[in-house]
Amino acid sequence: MDFDTYQKLIEQNKNHLDEGVSARFYDRAVKTGQLDNNGIPKFKDVCYCEIRIKDNTTEVFDQPATPEKIERFPVEYARYQLSKKQAKAGTPLENFAFLSLSEIESCKYHGIFTLEALASLSEDRVRNLNLTKEQKTAQCFLENNRQVKSTEEIAQLKDGYEQKIASLKAELDDLKNKITTSVRRKKK
Repeated sequence: MDFDTYQKLIEQNKNHLDEGVSARFYDRAVKTGQLDNNGIPKFKDVCYCEIRIKDNTTEVFDQPATPEKIERFPVEYARYQLSKKQAKAGTPLENFAFLSLSEIESCKYHGIFTLEALASLSEDRVRNLNLTKEQKTAQCFLENNRQVKSTEEIAQLKDGYEQKIASLKAELDDLKNKITTSVRRKKK
């Protein structure tokens, strides 16, 4: 599911939303009942649906997602799917201190879950969603990040330098031996 499809789904379901009921789909790690070779329990990701009712802060219905819940809350399920898709290709918004919690939630509400998705929105979409400041911040961060070498690149450079240093030390030791041998021959 892409961003445009998600936006169309929101428009189609505006009048069909459950009044006073909110749902959230998310992954939960659940024990499988199996153990690995070291005797440690194995886990798997299971899609859950958390349902809350307005003005009732004590009751939360939190169960594995079923086809009925997915059909009842299509927009929320589409948001969940979009977040999983974006997370595979980008960096979650929660990882960055320059966005407040309210800005992150606003982005998520509009189907934007990663820094890269936020940075790549069209100007019209940014203006319509009122995310201009957030997008500029994301773009600046990504541009600065592109200029910084990754940890892996730095490690490769370090390995290359260490190999060169070892090679030069060996060459220097060889030259010292040749000089010492030459000086000894001259003394004889």
